[in-house]
Amino acid sequence: MLEKVLIANRGEIALRILRACKELGIRTVAVHSTADRELMHLSLADEAVCIGPAPAGQSYLHIPAIIAAAEVTGANGIHPGYGFLAENADFAEQVERSGFTFIGPSAEVIRLMGDKVSAKDAMKKAGVPTVPGSDGPLPEDEETALAIAREVGYPVIIKAAGGGGGRGMRVVHHEEELIKSAKLTRTEAGAAFGNSMVYLEKFLTNPRHVEVQVLSDGQGNAIHLGDRDCSLQRRHQKVLEEAPAPGIDEKAREEVLARCVQACIEIGYRGAGTFEFLYENGRFYFIEMNTRVQVEHPVSEMVTGIDIVKEMLRIASGQKLSVRQEDVVIRGHALECRINAEDPRNFMPSPGKVKHFHAPGGNGVRVDSHLYSGYTVPPNYDSLVGKLITYGKDRDEAMARMRNALDELIVDGIKTNIDLHKDLVRDKEFCKGGVNIHYLEKKLGMDKH
Repeated sequence: MLEKVLIANRGEIALRILRACKELGIRTVAVHSTADRELMHLSLADEAVCIGPAPAGQSYLHIPAIIAAAEVTGANGIHPGYGFLAENADFAEQVERSGFTFIGPSAEVIRLMGDKVSAKDAMKKAGVPTVPGSDGPLPEDEETALAIAREVGYPVIIKAAGGGGGRGMRVVHHEEELIKSAKLTRTEAGAAFGNSMVYLEKFLTNPRHVEVQVLSDGQGNAIHLGDRDCSLQRRHQKVLEEAPAPGIDEKAREEVLARCVQACIEIGYRGAGTFEFLYENGRFYFIEMNTRVQVEHPVSEMVTGIDIVKEMLRIASGQKLSVRQEDVVIRGHALECRINAEDPRNFMPSPGKVKHFHAPGGNGVRVDSHLYSGYTVPPNYDSLVGKLITYGKDRDEAMARMRNALDELIVDGIKTNIDLHKDLVRDKEFCKGGVNIHYLEKKLGMDKH
């Protein structure tokens, strides 16, 4: 087992990783910026190191500072969490080259999955269903590009090969818009991601966003932990997630779960990962793979009883998976509400001092948050301040517990999106299950489709 792990992140995920390390008897090093001296996990870690000023580029994204902190403290593993450097292949490479264990997949696999074109190609080879499209980069030759789009059928979506998080994509409804849109997306992609390659896919009109959680030890063993529905989104950012995804065709589900496991083995995947799909008319279409732990991993933990972060730590220590597929049983249902420090009207970040924080309790309630009364939310980072998770024997019970938990949750002093979640878990269509990815934006009056 790894002896000492440096947690290269902040907030709730840093606290989550620290707890898993402590359960396994692993000592911890917490790194932080000057803006984050109040973070809860700093006082719980064995050591804490300041790695730079508030801007992420000079602290949490500053690779030499993180590696230096690992060297100074004698850590032998580095866990990147999510966001920041979690899917940065150069970081993974430098960590390993410096003699530390990167708690995640190899740099080679991160690169393969980080490029959407090569990822799609790898998935096709593994038999994972993909969205019809250009099967590689969209050619710059205008006639060839137009012919591909005609064959796929409008509407189509042009995506940056190096994009992610909802950036670097453009929907095209009519042929006369295609060439101009492709040029614009190439220019934006080059500026934002340093990679101007784009590809084209069929634009699915009303899909759901369903993803598959996997664990693979890089030694020929891989399992899935079922699926999750993440269709409630605003500007491509997930708001509320659940597991398992309701109302999915069982045959299609079983097939895609098995294909994801096989894909992990074929690409030599190591650690926790997530295959993201669009789901429409009973069919799955692969869109990307996240080579890290996801924000929404707790819902999969609740319905399987498997600690994903502890498995990541065991795998990074060179151990084989501690569970086999036949040991994985999906029981009950779980929901997760992302609690953000933001203005509920315009969704602008709302940093500031938390005057009073009260976490809800009761059977089947889990709170993953670094908040406490008196904590000041800094303005420098993502607005996520916590995740409220509920579990029940079925979806109705999980939903009833979430309504109660949201009513009990108190965060005073800053603005939050708690009221939005209270509305969502009482929304008739959402309560029925199976809303599509445009539902929330339509509900909020933001829909452009």
